[in-house]
Amino acid sequence: MVVWTDQERGAITSIMGGLIYEEDGPKALCRCLIVYPWTQRYFGAFGNLYNAEAIKNNPQIAAHGIKILRGLDRALKNMDNIKQTYTELSILHSEKLHVDPDNFKLLADCLTIVIAAKLGNSFNPEIQAAWQKFLSVVVSALGKQYH
Repeated sequence: MVVWTDQERGAITSIMGGLIYEEDGPKALCRCLIVYPWTQRYFGAFGNLYNAEAIKNNPQIAAHGIKILRGLDRALKNMDNIKQTYTELSILHSEKLHVDPDNFKLLADCLTIVIAAKLGNSFNPEIQAAWQKFLSVVVSALGKQYH
C-alpha cells in the first residue's frame, strides 16, 4: 500500500484540478505517438496517423487523450486503492489490447512534460516528485495484470 502525505495529496489534486482535459489529454497522447511512433500500432483503428499533423488533428486521438485524463481522475478519487481501481483496465490492456506495459511509462512521461510546460516554475521538484509518485503507482497498477 502506498502512503501519501497531505502535501502529496494536495499537489496531485492541484495538478489534476488545473488540467484542461480537452487540451492537456490530447497534447500528452499526441506527444507520445509522435515521439515514440511505435506506440501508434495500438491505434490502427483511429485512422490517419501518418505524420505529426495528422496525429494532432485526429479527433479519435483527442477523444482518447481526454479519456486517459478521466481515467486518472479515477485514480485521484481512489488514491488509497489505485491498484484495485485499475484492475479491469489492466486486464483490458493486457489480455484484450495486448499493450506493451512500457508504453504506460512513456505516456506518463509525456503527460509530465505537458504539465511541466503548463505550470512552468510552479512545477518545482517537490511538486514533480509527488506527481511522478502518483503516475508511478498508476503505471504499476495498469501493468499489474502482466506480472
